[in-house]
Amino acid sequence: MTTSHRPPLSPTPRSTLNRSKERGRADRAELDAVLDAGLICHLGVLLGGTPVVIPTVYGRDGDTLYLHGSTGAGNLRAAVTSDISVAVTHVDGLVYARSAMHFSMNFRSAVIRGRAIEITDPDHRLHGLRVVVEHSAPGAWTRVRAPDKKEMAATMVLALDLTEASVKIRTGGPKDDPADIETGGTWAGVLPLRQVWDTPIPSEDLEPGIETPTDVLTRAATVIATH
Repeated sequence: MTTSHRPPLSPTPRSTLNRSKERGRADRAELDAVLDAGLICHLGVLLGGTPVVIPTVYGRDGDTLYLHGSTGAGNLRAAVTSDISVAVTHVDGLVYARSAMHFSMNFRSAVIRGRAIEITDPDHRLHGLRVVVEHSAPGAWTRVRAPDKKEMAATMVLALDLTEASVKIRTGGPKDDPADIETGGTWAGVLPLRQVWDTPIPSEDLEPGIETPTDVLTRAATVIATH
């Protein structure tokens, strides 16, 4: 889906940054980039009156975030009865400063607030699942068996609108106090961090002669984007 001519992120009282506002981003393309580079989100819900944070896979299509899980999962049921929070974070480097209080991290993060909607239309549910699979394993959906009726009946698909979201990004080196810089004698800088895929490992029960698919090799050659 195209992202051109989309309005900037419109902050609400819940999504407005109160600290380090200079790290906030209003461009929706920045939100898309953070979400598209991630593999796991953390879903925060109220379950039995108690906050619970669950790591889970997701997928984005335009301005919609899709989540899925078992129909018996209490956290997913809770996600459609009260507001939720979804967070995605990438660490791009450790920032070493001359003062302990100025140590930091370079990062990209996004937080989405709202109430998820359970998808009940069969075609839409299948689309949501495809988005989730293709997000983490591009090209795999058309190569493998599609979910059957029993699997679909046991799976809950949620959609969360990305309207209420905030993006926060830190880049660059340490922000040391002038006095510490003038004193000198202490190393300061950034230790970059990046994610890379390793060599694919075939399943032990794979029949002889089946080569690693192109989509897997392509994914393995991809470096997780940094800002």
